[in-house]
Amino acid sequence: MLLPLQLEAIQSPHMITSAKNQRIKDAQKLSRKRHREQTQTLLMEGLRLVRDAVESGVRPQTIFYAPTQLANAPDTADFLERLDKAGIECMPCSEAVFAALANTITPQGIAAIVPLPQLALPAHPTLTLILDRVRDPGNAGTLLRSAEAAGVAQVLFAPDTVDPFNDKVMRAAMGAHFRLPLRVCTHWEELQRLLPPDAPCYLAEANAALAYDQAEWRKPAVLVVGGEATGASQIAMQLATPIAIPMLGHTESLNASIAGAVILFEAARQRRRNVL
Repeated sequence: MLLPLQLEAIQSPHMITSAKNQRIKDAQKLSRKRHREQTQTLLMEGLRLVRDAVESGVRPQTIFYAPTQLANAPDTADFLERLDKAGIECMPCSEAVFAALANTITPQGIAAIVPLPQLALPAHPTLTLILDRVRDPGNAGTLLRSAEAAGVAQVLFAPDTVDPFNDKVMRAAMGAHFRLPLRVCTHWEELQRLLPPDAPCYLAEANAALAYDQAEWRKPAVLVVGGEATGASQIAMQLATPIAIPMLGHTESLNASIAGAVILFEAARQRRRNVL
């Protein structure tokens, strides 16, 4: 039963008031990759992310919310009421319990357990993005957000890359997980089977001779973005043609997420002109 978003809700017998509650403990386990894989679910926080998931057709298994934190948020109250009427379990928590559940410094008062996003990969992908040894969750999430905005057909996570369902990746991606087909590949052989045949493969590399806007993006193509600390893997370097973003100032290079976004939108520009 959904309780009104009022301070009095704290006294309700339906309120979860202990962080030792089994439902809370089970939800906390979803911060671990192995538990996410075992249950095929994840925990995500924040109204915008939860709303994005729902609007993308995802049905949450459980909603946790802190009435005191949402008391002055009528839009959130309306959203929760709609979920409750749809038969989705909405569980009120005390502010202290929600803080124990949350992974953010300033929790927003709403979180959801949802199925792991698994959109079907396209049979004939046009533009593929590969994240290779990208270990920073902020960069990975931003790349996913840029990929979705630039019309990327699929994103593949190469071995030794951050888990795409890490909570920091989820927040940085701003809902892209629910609209963008992606896969985690444990071996490069598996990854290569998902690439379009004979498609050119390019690797973002600061010192490459070929400029990113001279590459051919109008037909099916693949972009590999490597990690900042260690760069791309040897396999990626053997597979791909390096391309660079020319620097006009004294900056030597861009970080992985910015470089990836620049190249992806150049690909989108070429494709748009090709259609026109």
